Amino acid sequence: MSQTAVYILWAAAILVFAVLEGLTVQLVSIWFVLGSVAALIAALCGASFTVQVVLFAAVSVISLLLTRPFVKKWLKIKAESTNADRCIGARAVVTETIDNLAATGQVKVQGAVWSARSASGAVVETGQTVTVKRIEGVKLIVE
Repeated sequence: MSQTAVYILWAAAILVFAVLEGLTVQLVSIWFVLGSVAALIAALCGASFTVQVVLFAAVSVISLLLTRPFVKKWLKIKAESTNADRCIGARAVVTETIDNLAATGQVKVQGAVWSARSASGAVVETGQTVTVKRIEGVKLIVE
């Protein structure tokens, strides 16, 4: 492979990885851009193609290992709580008998009526007071 072809190869790799990085919303290929830059510099300095490939791999892996934990922490997406989360731990009144086997049951909590299922699987009769343990989809799991 000619030196010009090697320069073009590493320049193309830089371009492809940079475009790929730009098209994604997460850091996916920035480390390969750095590895490609290191390999291109090695090629310009006259290193053999084998050394260039090893340098590409080493710089990519090392930069990934050194920066990924910090970047993940910095980019961590925080889950936003909804108003429904306020129901968890609240007391609710059973307005329709809760029977998991029959897939029936409703409770009224904080002025809203929700479909409900029993956490233990027990049938809970209308009029009883229960505590909301969690939300699964659009159903409250109560105890």
